[in-house]
Amino acid sequence: MRTRTREAAVAVSVSALALSLAACGSILGSDDDGKATEKKGDDVTVGLLLPEAETARYEKFDHPIIEKQVKKLTNDKGKVVYANAGEDAAKQSSQLDQMVADQVDVILVSAVDAKKIAPAVKKAKEADIPVIAYDRLAEGPVSGYVAFDNELVGQVQGQAILKALGSDRKNSKIVMINGSPTDPNAAVFKEGALSQLQNQVKIAKSYDTVGWKPKTAAAHMTDAITEIGKDNIAAVYSANDGMAGGAIKALKAAGLTDLPPVTGQDAELSAVQRVVTGEQYMTVYKPYPEEAVGAAQMAVRIAQGRMVEFDALAGDKSDNATTKNIPSLLVSVRPLTRDTIKSTVIQDGIYKTGEICTAEFKAACATVGLKG
Repeated sequence: MRTRTREAAVAVSVSALALSLAACGSILGSDDDGKATEKKGDDVTVGLLLPEAETARYEKFDHPIIEKQVKKLTNDKGKVVYANAGEDAAKQSSQLDQMVADQVDVILVSAVDAKKIAPAVKKAKEADIPVIAYDRLAEGPVSGYVAFDNELVGQVQGQAILKALGSDRKNSKIVMINGSPTDPNAAVFKEGALSQLQNQVKIAKSYDTVGWKPKTAAAHMTDAITEIGKDNIAAVYSANDGMAGGAIKALKAAGLTDLPPVTGQDAELSAVQRVVTGEQYMTVYKPYPEEAVGAAQMAVRIAQGRMVEFDALAGDKSDNATTKNIPSLLVSVRPLTRDTIKSTVIQDGIYKTGEICTAEFKAACATVGLKG
């Protein structure tokens, strides 16, 4: 099921967001009676709930960037109250309930389980505290949604596999290692990938991976190798980099030295290094600063009641299982291959060349034109 509709196909950048805000100035939004409403000035408290710490991006990028941006938008008067659920849905619901009890002004939540968080979202709504779904589309009456264009993520991954296999691919056997069934994004990634792969290759095995765990992905890959045969796997669709690492370990453990193309997502440092060496064919680069900055801007503006500016940021619409036409900011993504490392993670300052090209990878870096 599609979880979103697009009003326009736009690639959002931080500069574009800034222009939108500048164009709006300090105009306030209006309530149903047409009266200007401004809940607060710069004294804003943003609750931030992230799902887990196993994926490197949350602590390295999302949390610190959102915190920094909230301070910038509020002249250092605003603050972020942060909690990480450690992949525990019940814990996250309790964390959200606590933020409601503490009367924060707005909550950004990246749900461990989109369905299980819905009652807590409803409580926040009843307490007049807006909840913005961040990176994962939570169920319940969310007031906004900020994420990458998740269908495009899957499409980019699927297109990469087709490119790697070339024109003679009709009978190629593909293994799909999809994300967690509790994460609504995983279904959209899969849908996007299948829109490219179906009728082009043969999906020999497909697995959903609870918790996005690399060890589980490795077990799935081992099972696929047993059933299909290690030499009969033409490519591996892995929904993210952590699972790609697990799949690659399983392939190598089976004795494969000439690995099939393996996809990924998130441009984690270890994955970028695997792309350099050729162990991983590609990953999807998601510009976390753009997503995090957009989330902070939406959170601060809705907390302040500046709805014209909020709506200017949220130019898309999304649907979850309970709420339609959720104002959404969907950020574009780019494929990262050996040819695009410089123009993605290095150009955007995500990693320095020296971080990628450590002693172990210097020779491989040289072959792709990277010098640490």
